[in-house]
Amino acid sequence: MIKAKKRFGQNFLKDINVVNQIVKAIPKNNYKLVEIGAGLGDLTEHLLKSQDVVAFEIDLDLCKYLKEKFATELKSGTFKLICGDVLDYWENDSLLDEDYKIVANLPYYVATKIILKALDDKWNKNITVMIQKEVANKFLADVGDKEFSALTVIAQSVSKVNFVVSAPPSSFDPPPKVDSTVIEFSKNGGVKSSEEFKQFLTVVFKQPRKTLAKNLSSRYEKENIYTVFQNIDLNQSIRPHQVKTIDYHQIYTMLEGSDIGRERGVEKTKQ
Repeated sequence: MIKAKKRFGQNFLKDINVVNQIVKAIPKNNYKLVEIGAGLGDLTEHLLKSQDVVAFEIDLDLCKYLKEKFATELKSGTFKLICGDVLDYWENDSLLDEDYKIVANLPYYVATKIILKALDDKWNKNITVMIQKEVANKFLADVGDKEFSALTVIAQSVSKVNFVVSAPPSSFDPPPKVDSTVIEFSKNGGVKSSEEFKQFLTVVFKQPRKTLAKNLSSRYEKENIYTVFQNIDLNQSIRPHQVKTIDYHQIYTMLEGSDIGRERGVEKTKQ
């Protein structure tokens, strides 16, 4: 009998109702389907009923089990299993060189990193993923919500994020100590967040209880900040979670377009 391994953050999904909701949420199109973290193959088995699957699994013991369980599908070519860390295969900024969608039950310790990689991947068109509820709420947040964060802005820049289903600890074996949530990212062809823009968001949300102007003043001249705020009609006392994603892109572009603001930003970074 295969037991979950703590070092991989494994919690095997056993709730068939949650499995069905995940399968239902995956878009019905011809995009290649990639499963990250196939585990015991319970979800994989349902996925294979409707289309071919390319699966990644980091646990070599589970890989051996999956090869036996899906021997027929492996032989026919409807199932492809790649054993190893999916992040090691994310070469040239993409897992595949064709349009594809992701379905995953991700370990909490690596979930955010994998999602951000997928959001940056031009070939990835959709992500249906099980993650910790607390992190899911950040991706799902609306402007004005206290959970609205850098993750929200990055996700909203390229996708629409939808709630799919909740999964309490009892949905897993062994049960985790936190609740989980399945969310779906539907790419909309928006603006990919550059590394420079992500660094900008780190400054913006570093102290979320302070005003946006105060946070930005650690990198830009106050005069430039208030000029930008006036140009896009933002109150000087507005806080980071109260600003729309589209406005953050405008603020960044306008501030970085200021020689004074940019020069001061370079100085601050070096200190």
